Amino acid sequence: MRLTRRQWILATTGWASVLRSQAQWLGERPWQAPQITVVNPRLRVPVSFIIDDSTCLVNLNRFAIPQFAEAWGYQRYHQDWRSMPVEIPDSFVRKFGEWCAEQGVKGKYSVVPYPACVGRLDRLLPGWTSKELEASIELVRKLMVPNWDIHPEMVTHTRVIDLKTGHPYPEVNPRYMENWRWTEGKSVDEIAAYIAYALRILRNIGLPCEGITTPGGFGYGALAQLAQATFQACRDVYGTEIPHYFRNVISEGEASVAPRVEYARNITGTDPECVVSIIGCTGDWTGNWDATQKPEPDRYITPDLQRGRLVEVIERGEPAVLVSHWTGIYYNGQELGFQAFQEVVRRLRERYGWRIQWMKLSEIARYWAAKELTTIEVDGVRVRFHAPYACPQFTFRVDGPAPSAQPVFYANGRPRPLSRVEREEALGSWNYLVQRDHWVVCVDLPKGPSAMSLPGPAKA
Repeated sequence: MRLTRRQWILATTGWASVLRSQAQWLGERPWQAPQITVVNPRLRVPVSFIIDDSTCLVNLNRFAIPQFAEAWGYQRYHQDWRSMPVEIPDSFVRKFGEWCAEQGVKGKYSVVPYPACVGRLDRLLPGWTSKELEASIELVRKLMVPNWDIHPEMVTHTRVIDLKTGHPYPEVNPRYMENWRWTEGKSVDEIAAYIAYALRILRNIGLPCEGITTPGGFGYGALAQLAQATFQACRDVYGTEIPHYFRNVISEGEASVAPRVEYARNITGTDPECVVSIIGCTGDWTGNWDATQKPEPDRYITPDLQRGRLVEVIERGEPAVLVSHWTGIYYNGQELGFQAFQEVVRRLRERYGWRIQWMKLSEIARYWAAKELTTIEVDGVRVRFHAPYACPQFTFRVDGPAPSAQPVFYANGRPRPLSRVEREEALGSWNYLVQRDHWVVCVDLPKGPSAMSLPGPAKA
């Protein structure tokens, strides 16, 4: 078989797993008129920050590393976990969350439901009082939830839980660790039941959830089952309209890091289905999961603002999703990862200003689902849409000269005239912008049918 250039790059740079992930079924796709192109929201490139290994109070590394070492017969994981702090305090969560809110940073924040088997967040966390646990959960609810998606990172991030007993399986080896081989050979229903167990703990403590994060190699070798299980579990526990999951990272090369809208079904019906795979575009360069590496902010974006992985991805217009670990951000109390991230945000603002837009993963997933699954037809005088999902700031380009009259958008039987803006940075919902050989429209797209008038070209 002759490989495409992209496949050759993937194969020769160690990204064979990406090829396997792309073999999953995308599902249905609608007709979209060639003269209409859905572009990035408000002509801005989405940016997001993924934080893994976070939870309430527990410093996951302190308790996970000895379990990892035992599973591998003490041949690996020789970090000095005893010197690591037991807790990542709420004072740091507050400091981090407030700074990010001030800067407009958004992303995903894991809350491991039963961290390293220390205790279940909806019951008891030995080593902390009930009041301390409740206060920590409330801090996540009030401070983090507005700007961050909350994900379970499976149940424990270490030992696999027997769903019949609620206790870890007695076997201690890679087959019975969430990070490694447990998902091999498992069905969609089996994986979905496990994900649902984790989701129910978060639901019990009042945290919203629209997606999941896989710990380590969870789902490796079972990517198709993982995607379908994510949809099934999120729908069953939370009734999520557009479930999403974070599993894959492509930290170098030319392979696309755009979200993948998978298993789309019934996109013109009353109950559309899909699941969105969010792809990280960087390695963890804020200190790594075990805080053994010095942060490398220059790998995201260099001090001269000209190079770095984020520059590569943003310049080609794809969502730039940074990947990091809470334990490295805290860096055993030194906060080196946090300091590095602050510098990255400063550099991004200096280079790109309004041209990037921080978004939660669920917001990116919704936008991409609408982008790929909305039917778009042109009948000569109107553009007609049929959207399986509502989507704020839905932005599309209309090829051709500027319109001769004010375009009007029609939804739910009501007309809404669009206002013209003269600069890209001013583009927002219910605006349009005329450019050289096309014009750009931004609307809050409703679910179901809608339309826009298509005035003829302006007279010279």
